[in-house]
This record gives sequence, C-alpha cells and structure tokens, in this order.
Amino acid sequence: MKVIRHPRELRNALRSLKKKGRAIGFVPTMGCLHEGHLSLVRRSKNENRATVVSIFVNPLQFGPREDFWRYPRDAARDTELLRKEKADFLFMPPLREFYSADFQTSVTVKNLSRPLCGISRPTHFAGVATVVLKLLNIVAPDAIYLGQKDYQQFRIVEQMAKDLDFPVRVRMSPIVRESDGLAMSSRNVWLSRLERREAPFLYRALQKGAELAKAGMEDTVKIKKAIREVLKNAPHLKIDYVEIVDAETLEPVVKLKNRRKVLIALAVFFGKTRLIDNLLITGS
Repeated sequence: MKVIRHPRELRNALRSLKKKGRAIGFVPTMGCLHEGHLSLVRRSKNENRATVVSIFVNPLQFGPREDFWRYPRDAARDTELLRKEKADFLFMPPLREFYSADFQTSVTVKNLSRPLCGISRPTHFAGVATVVLKLLNIVAPDAIYLGQKDYQQFRIVEQMAKDLDFPVRVRMSPIVRESDGLAMSSRNVWLSRLERREAPFLYRALQKGAELAKAGMEDTVKIKKAIREVLKNAPHLKIDYVEIVDAETLEPVVKLKNRRKVLIALAVFFGKTRLIDNLLITGS
C-alpha cells in the first residue's frame, strides 16, 4: 500500500492505471476505522483493480459547537488496518494543503440536505458535499463506496454525482453492527460503560418500527410513537429525531402503502455524543 499526502502525487500515481483502463474504487473516511469501513474496502477490492482509501477529518462538516478537534484520530492504527486489507493507496492530505487559506467554494444539494440531520446540523451536508466532490476530482474513481448508516449522506452524494454529471457509480453497503445490534461508529468510543449498555436500544427501537410496519400498521405517527417508547428504556439518551421518510426524496411519509421503500431513521445524544441509525423497509 502506498501512502500519499499530496493531491498531485495521487493523481500521478493513478494516471498509469487509468491509461490501462483499470477500474478504481474509492472509500472516503474520516479515520478511526472500524469493521464498517473495512467492509467497504473489501467490496471495493472485489469490484475494482485498485482501491483508494482517504482519511481526512473534514472541518467543513462540523458546526461551531461540534466535535472537530475532539474527533478520534489514530493514523498509525488506521494505516496498519488498511495494510492488512491490502488497500492500494491511502490518501491522507494535510488540512492546510487540502483547503487553501483563501478557499471559498461550497456545494449544496438543497432538498436532500434539509430534513433529518440537516435540521440540527444545517451546515453539515454542504461540508460533506464539498469535500466529497473535491476528493472525487482528485481521485476520479469509477466507483465510490459509502455505508448505509450515513444514509442521508449517501443520497446526497448520489444526487450530486447525478446532477453534476460526474462519471462515478455511487455504491451503498449495509450497516455493520456489533453483536448486540449497535451500529458501528467511530463515535462509539466516547460512550461511557452505562451509555454503551443503553445504546443497543437504538436498533431495538428501529426493529420495533419495522415489525409494526410488516404487521400492516400504516400510520407512521403510531409507529414513531412506538419507537420512542422503546427508546425510553435508555434513560441517559436524548432524542434528536425519529422519522419515517421516503427513501428517495427523504420527505416525510404519513401512510405506509403502495410498497414504496421508506427509511426509518433516528438520531440521539448520549451527553455530547451523537449517534444515528436507520432501517430500510418496504411499505405495505
């Protein structure tokens, strides 16, 4: 695996592969890697001749009161994990080089950025779209791999690539969970022992919602109420949102019908630690 820090060097390294028509897969991350990230790397390796993984904690997607400087970082551990997975290139650009002092461009995917996490984090997805587009311009991959846990992010990247005619396939892989159902996340390391014991109620709550939908309940207000009741089993948890939305548009769904695909999504806080999770289901 070749570790590269400068965009020009990465472009040069990939140029010969592209001239030979070799397919390139790309996995963007912010580091503190876990099995969810590594599953994306494995999928990319299975589907492409070369895989590029980036590690870059992007300041543009953190609000002024959020955890940019606190975000977990362990470059040595991450590098070793990627070596074991036989990634071909690791791109770790320095912050000052990635964003110049006079950087002033932003990319916004308007409608998809507004609901769900966009309500409490209004600048977040502009930061996500901007950094991903910048990385896509540097790597120019054939496919980019994202996890379902950040489903709204996946849809935004997918829409952005479509709108801007970027020639990349946007691939989503399933959520990877701990044995008790908790979705793997870099932020899980911040949970106290007590919070970690309560955190699996996120998945149990989502499962309750899916069970009710499968049983024929169409009223999403009732389903969301049942989800909130399950979350009450975690007294140290504070709900940010519980929503049921159209999987394509992310617009609220009032009735589950016509077998449309919907997303049951939630976000919670344990102290300052914010966790998200979701399930994709098909309406009755």
